[in-house]
Amino acid sequence: MNIPTQIEAYINSQPEPKKKDMERLHQIILGINPTCKLWFLDGKNSSQKVIANPNIGYGLYTIKYADGKTREFYQIGLSANKTGISLYLIGINDKTYLVQTYGEKIGKASVTGYCIKFKTIQDINLEVLEAALRFGFTTT
Repeated sequence: MNIPTQIEAYINSQPEPKKKDMERLHQIILGINPTCKLWFLDGKNSSQKVIANPNIGYGLYTIKYADGKTREFYQIGLSANKTGISLYLIGINDKTYLVQTYGEKIGKASVTGYCIKFKTIQDINLEVLEAALRFGFTTT
């Protein structure tokens, strides 16, 4: 199964209204960066044991380790969780930036150094979320 098909199946597997919210967020992210690399991680390790929630990735970020090795990963991640939806902004060096810049303006969401978590899309200010996503694509 190719990545777009995996993404579609993952989104379609979500209960409503989360499914509709995930579809909308997927389109918003693709609207910000329409040519970005797409990823799908099923949350399973090499033994096929579930170790994390599946997630959709957008963009390309090269992680550089202290030993000089590198690894490619996505810039923005989208994942359903038990209580709602999480968006991950990977590679932000200043772990206070998201909270200070978007935390009070984004609405009813939990904002950490790299994650924005909310129950439903109606709980958040989409303009502020889009600004955070744009920052996530440009900072790495």
